[in-house]
Amino acid sequence: MAKRPKKDRWFIPVRGSYLPNNWLGWLTYLPFTAYLVFAAVFAWQKTDDTVQALLIAVPNWIAAAAVMTWIARHTG
Repeated sequence: MAKRPKKDRWFIPVRGSYLPNNWLGWLTYLPFTAYLVFAAVFAWQKTDDTVQALLIAVPNWIAAAAVMTWIARHTG
């Protein structure tokens, strides 16, 4: 696959991660960040134990990060 010009990329690779490069990247990145916060707040509100909250939140964070990384890799 040919590389896109830098201005057309949604995300740019930075030290093993990806950062938004234009408005389409930010349009994708902001809901992702909001979901991570929502998952954490939901997990800690629904349980009384930190370990249980982590058992709810961490798998959600891993799945969301995997999806976001795939999107960034294919649009970057």
